[in-house]
Amino acid sequence: MGICSDRVKFNVGGRVFETTATTLANAGRNSMFGAMFDESWNLISGGYHSEYVIDRNPDCFAVLLDLLRTGELYIPANISEKLLYREALYYGLLDHVRSAKWGQFDGNRLVLSGSVTGHAPGDGTAIRAGPDGGCCVAHGSMVHVYDWMLEEHPALNLDYQTVNDVGWVNSESVIVGVCERPGRGHGGMGLFSSSTGELRYKFQVSHENQPKSFTAGALSFSSDYKIYCSCRGRSNEYGVGVWDQVTGKQVDFFYEPQGWSLGDADKLQWLEGSNCLLVATLFPRKDNCYISLLDFREKKNMVWYWSDIGAPLTVDEKRVRDAIAMEDNKSICVVNEFEDLGFMDMRSSSASSIRWSSRSRLMKGKIPEETCYPKLALHEGQLFSSMNDCVSVFCGPAWVLTSRLRRSYGGSICDFSIGGDRLFALHSEENVFDIWQTPSPPVI
Repeated sequence: MGICSDRVKFNVGGRVFETTATTLANAGRNSMFGAMFDESWNLISGGYHSEYVIDRNPDCFAVLLDLLRTGELYIPANISEKLLYREALYYGLLDHVRSAKWGQFDGNRLVLSGSVTGHAPGDGTAIRAGPDGGCCVAHGSMVHVYDWMLEEHPALNLDYQTVNDVGWVNSESVIVGVCERPGRGHGGMGLFSSSTGELRYKFQVSHENQPKSFTAGALSFSSDYKIYCSCRGRSNEYGVGVWDQVTGKQVDFFYEPQGWSLGDADKLQWLEGSNCLLVATLFPRKDNCYISLLDFREKKNMVWYWSDIGAPLTVDEKRVRDAIAMEDNKSICVVNEFEDLGFMDMRSSSASSIRWSSRSRLMKGKIPEETCYPKLALHEGQLFSSMNDCVSVFCGPAWVLTSRLRRSYGGSICDFSIGGDRLFALHSEENVFDIWQTPSPPVI
């Protein structure tokens, strides 16, 4: 249907606004205004003499309408940001507000925007960024959830069971994996509402149509709505379970191959391009490190592996603390507790050695006096590595160190995560997490 008139009128809370269909189209399909257009982006109805009545805050509507017109966000002093975000959520414009408030994510331009003190000093174990710029933090048997305005939602209480990992399915749901404890019920995984903390359903492991108790370890997710979780049974048998995110039903299981140990994996990472899963069991939880790629296509098998067993390895290789696959570079990056980066070629069937880069070395060969928790992340072509109280950023084909994000308050960084155009860093000693984001470009 063609546009009857490009001009559109709104009556919002008693105030009349006039705009154009072209401006409203900037809101996108997922907004409330997107529903006013047909598939060809023609206004379905509402000529000049029609008026849409919306019983909402007119001052916030004026700010959001100006955002659609100019792409710039200006919030007057008489409007609270919380109120504006609430109204933006109603119109489906939160992504537009976030994009205008923050610049495009760039690790070399990140600035510290704030810090949040946790509830259990010294007990923080993991932090995960949400897709919309919020985060969740695991503390023992609790998971505290924050929305993108960093307001805390009702906590997830796991009834005294230790949280091993947590992950976001979407902005409304998180999955939590816990270990099994005698007398405290079964381990496993549950899907919770991120806004209310309500348990929606539990995930079961079955073998030969019989449910099995298991401890859920590391989590990973794929774009086809699959959940991957490392599992340990009561008899210390290991494997990787696969569930459907929508139904919660188990759809596959990869048992530990004979002669090779998947171990109690610390890290899972799904590789979209190759339909493989990286499984890594790392130092210091285990004396030996195992890194493998599991092929989950029709014939499930292990297509790549590395271990520090059976080879004359250096101290560096025996202290691998984290690993991440970089599909574009056909390599797997590892980091040791000196913050050296090592690289292994994924194109060979196995990797016998690691090519180390010493560009990032800070410790000069000395083992750190305090416990270090180096972690790796890859985001928008940049490589991030945490060490002590800072996060290093590496760029380019040679992964050159280009900047460091440092924050001394709270002690060493035990975990960090990137999502929703923010980087969250969780410190171990004071259980405080920092929020880093890219400032928006200045208005010229």
